[in-house]
Amino acid sequence: MAIPRLLERYRKEVVPALQKDFNSSNVMQVPRVEKIVLNIGMGEALQNAKSLDAALNDMTIIAGQKPVFTKAKRSIAAFKLREGNTIGVTVTLRSERMWSFLDRLMSIALPRQRDFRGVSPDSFDGRGNYSLGLREQLIWPEINYDKIDKVRGMAVTVVTTAKTDEEGRRLMALLGMPFRR
Repeated sequence: MAIPRLLERYRKEVVPALQKDFNSSNVMQVPRVEKIVLNIGMGEALQNAKSLDAALNDMTIIAGQKPVFTKAKRSIAAFKLREGNTIGVTVTLRSERMWSFLDRLMSIALPRQRDFRGVSPDSFDGRGNYSLGLREQLIWPEINYDKIDKVRGMAVTVVTTAKTDEEGRRLMALLGMPFRR
């Protein structure tokens, strides 16, 4: 398998720039992307079990690997939710799949959003990990518009080895994340 172009760019351009920015003497001190977690949480799955299969198919097409079902950890009577009910799908991407997904996200999917002006630069968690929510799966070119039953959103979390939000923000900006000004 060929090296994803974003990984190549990370190694050739981003690592030296981050080493210079943060005065790292060792390449291993430079922040890097560890994994990407995609999640579709679905409250409607309690009434409509077929919606889980549709979400599973969409996520498989988008991520390139099969997701797992997520189950409720505890019962919540107000939501008519019982412990153990299946309430969503999630998938964790690493290595080549992670890099190619991140490249597709930043260069193809995000710009296809309606009225896209960039993603929020403030969605870091305090430890350098970045999360963003997508409102619809239609921004992915792999998804066939005629075959979807319902528009679903998804959460994308980019887990990095950065120690602070500033390091994480700089890493994501150098990789090409389209932050709004």
